[in-house]
Amino acid sequence: MWLMTVPALLVGASAAIILSLGVIHLRYTFRGTKLHPRDSDLEGRLKEVSPVITRETTMWKAWIGFNASHSSGAILFGLVYGYLALFHGAFLFASPFLLVLGLAFLAGYVFLGKVYWFSIPFRGIVLSTGLYVAALVVAAA
Repeated sequence: MWLMTVPALLVGASAAIILSLGVIHLRYTFRGTKLHPRDSDLEGRLKEVSPVITRETTMWKAWIGFNASHSSGAILFGLVYGYLALFHGAFLFASPFLLVLGLAFLAGYVFLGKVYWFSIPFRGIVLSTGLYVAALVVAAA
């Protein structure tokens, strides 16, 4: 049996943060009004207007779909990297491809968080990325 290492625990913690953010975001997508516009007239218009690419949906349906798929990506990262780190750490840390892929995913979220989102998810993503980088540094030492 593979013993838990500090790098594995760090990646596991990193993954848990992204997983939690994804689950919370998915809940907010389908429950409550946290992702609704403050202007109810705008919400009404979003439910009526189609994007230029197609008339088969509305901007509101696209908004919900984008939020749900975004949440799904975060949940998938959290589950896969958490599982690999905690149960197959030797495999994960022996794979430069998976390690770089995970870092690229998190770096992309850091960029998106800084440019397009607000402070709470951005801080969580930065913390998650910091834990992930720390795992890489400790594993390389």
